[in-house]
Amino acid sequence: MGIQSIAHACSHLQNATRARLGLTSLPSNKYNLNLALALHRAGLVGSVTRGGPQPPPMEALSSLEAGGVTEPVTTANVATRRLWLGLKYWDNEPVIRNVKVVSKPSRLVTAALPALERVSRGLPADHLKGLNLGETMFLATDRGVLEIREALAKKVGGLVLCRVS
Repeated sequence: MGIQSIAHACSHLQNATRARLGLTSLPSNKYNLNLALALHRAGLVGSVTRGGPQPPPMEALSSLEAGGVTEPVTTANVATRRLWLGLKYWDNEPVIRNVKVVSKPSRLVTAALPALERVSRGLPADHLKGLNLGETMFLATDRGVLEIREALAKKVGGLVLCRVS
């Protein structure tokens, strides 16, 4: 299921940043890809590349755009495909410090537009705490995975996936 895949990806990203890794991989599926591209749009990860079980060369990472493909996907190799994420660091500190899953497979948390407006201003709404300074939230909407400010600009609510600070 998608929420479980997102939960695994969030815990993996938090562990990878705590281990100070420069490059990490996630299983290649549509849920992880949408989250990784949203993290890239928000500036929290440096690069997103589809590849095989071995990491792509560093020059291939810098020359590809977000979502670039280094190896073609066929029916014979689709199970071994990985998403390679280049993690970002600023002043020797990780850009992603904490990743917390909000929706779990046993309890899905949705938020409508008025609740999202309150949360983005730092005020609590429904079952959600307000965002702190330097924190953002990602939502699964009918327009894809969006950061909370993108969702407010497009005036859509949705399923709250995770909080990243």
